[in-house]
Amino acid sequence: MPPQRTFVDIPLLLITGALVVFGLVMLASASAPIGYDKFGDSYYYLKHQMVFGLIPGIFGLFFMSRVSYLFWKRHAMTLLFVSIALLVLVFIPGLSASIGTARSWVSIGGWFTFQPSEIAKLTFLIYLSAWLASRGEEGIKNVSSGFAAFALALGGMMALLAVQPDIGTMVILAGMAVIIYFSAGAPVAHIGGLLGGGMAALAVLISMAPYRAARFMTFLNPELDPQGIGYHINQALLAIGSGGLFGLGYGHSRQKFQYLPEVFGDSIFAVIAEEMGLFVASAMIVFFLAFLWRALHIAKRAPDAFGRYVALGIGSWIALQAFVNIGSMVAILPITGVPLPFVSYGGSSLAITMTAVGVLLNISKQRTE
Repeated sequence: MPPQRTFVDIPLLLITGALVVFGLVMLASASAPIGYDKFGDSYYYLKHQMVFGLIPGIFGLFFMSRVSYLFWKRHAMTLLFVSIALLVLVFIPGLSASIGTARSWVSIGGWFTFQPSEIAKLTFLIYLSAWLASRGEEGIKNVSSGFAAFALALGGMMALLAVQPDIGTMVILAGMAVIIYFSAGAPVAHIGGLLGGGMAALAVLISMAPYRAARFMTFLNPELDPQGIGYHINQALLAIGSGGLFGLGYGHSRQKFQYLPEVFGDSIFAVIAEEMGLFVASAMIVFFLAFLWRALHIAKRAPDAFGRYVALGIGSWIALQAFVNIGSMVAILPITGVPLPFVSYGGSSLAITMTAVGVLLNISKQRTE
């Protein structure tokens, strides 16, 4: 049956809106002490998030929901070059900016900073989806034109992220790519080869950097060196545990008073659990699962393979990133430093994820019965 023009997927739009609003509310609480301490303004980070994340995100969502997703298919190769160029920008003196051990940001004029890897998630996804759609199932199963070409493209992106280093984004991008590659009909043996190669590469990266090895050892034994490398995860577990079922109350977190590192960024889930309790934190996780469900629903009803791969890729990207972030806070995964989608502080992350939702909404408008 040919595609039918209809309204955008309202449940997806409502789920996204709920996560964004909840994120802003929790950011106002989590960032208040450090904002006041550094800038004399308890709402400094909230204002920054709204100006550089929410407003561009709303524009991106609206714009992408209006532009046919097929337009991006025609420019997929250009988007690949954009992905590569953005990741190279972080190595150019005068533009690159470092935060902690990662050189993953670009600073323009000293007042505007963005993370190119966030944009690369979307641009590379569009390129990869167009490439898989053009190959067809037989081409994807071919070793040289399918497996080797896919591994080369993904490996190049992984290498650019690894040297920054941005291991968290590398894991998310690789997971998203392998999921859509498998859904396109890739043989299980090819997937196994990719996973094996990825695990080997990850082991090498861990062994090359002492702090990564220390993080991995802390993941295996959180009680190891609680005042040193294990401080972050122990403070996060303390925050989550002290929240109990119903929490200490909004604004009453103790750990946000500069005890918990990255309190309004990567660690904001711990503050949510501390202030709002297990029930609200679990409800947020349900919303992320609902987001994935709607994305899968849109993918299933997409009118072509390209739309199906893009929808599946966006859904798996958001869900996988949420799982990695929350999993690291509850000590079932190593701490990787990826933000919680729609919730953590970070203008680049919020703007790009909302823009990606706009693409999903456009695909949902052109559904098949």
